Amino acid sequence: MRKIAFIGAYDKTDFILYIAKILVQMGQKVLVVDGTITQKARYIVPTIEASKTYITQFEGIDVAVGLKSLENIKLYLGLPETNELPYDIVLIDTDSIGGVMSYKIEDSEKIYFATSFDMYSIKRGIESISGIQTQVYVTKVLFSRDASKQENEYLNYLTSESNIKWNEEIIYFPFELGDQTVIYKNQRVSKIKIKGLTNQYKEGLLYITSQIMGEENYPMIRKVFKKIEKGV
Repeated sequence: MRKIAFIGAYDKTDFILYIAKILVQMGQKVLVVDGTITQKARYIVPTIEASKTYITQFEGIDVAVGLKSLENIKLYLGLPETNELPYDIVLIDTDSIGGVMSYKIEDSEKIYFATSFDMYSIKRGIESISGIQTQVYVTKVLFSRDASKQENEYLNYLTSESNIKWNEEIIYFPFELGDQTVIYKNQRVSKIKIKGLTNQYKEGLLYITSQIMGEENYPMIRKVFKKIEKGV
């Protein structure tokens, strides 16, 4: 089981589900864990569950809501604590110090920090990663149409005393109303559709997926991506 973490106060539920969709189409068994305070997945992922904690399936993706740790998920599934979760990849979405600690984010194979540059996202995001107690390498995912050098340097300054070491590459997602329109439409029809998203948004999804699956798999990832885009 491979654990991939997405940290930050910025709303990242939808793009994590899009990445999970690509991974599922590549034959991976995927669990998305909504470990955020807001628990957005409870409202945008369709389910017949009415309980506070549950795991539901959405377009081949298992989505866990309200379960506060991987140990809680094992208990929910009836697995011994010593067993590994029965998934190829677990994508964890969290936005708090408590989530970082309870999901043991330091143990993740890859860690992404998602933020825009409004002060709420930056300060709450920085607060969440302050819970990381050991040195880890993290990739920035910046949701901004035109992220300036000064904004990036400001983020570096705010984390200069933390255990975060930033990877050289930065992943940019544009803040485009067209992307928001597509995302909101997908939520209303309870579907994961890529068609209509901007090319830069699509490239961001492809890049993160290729980092998770390995760059050698990029031709297959792109083939699967095109299939999803066509709605096949």
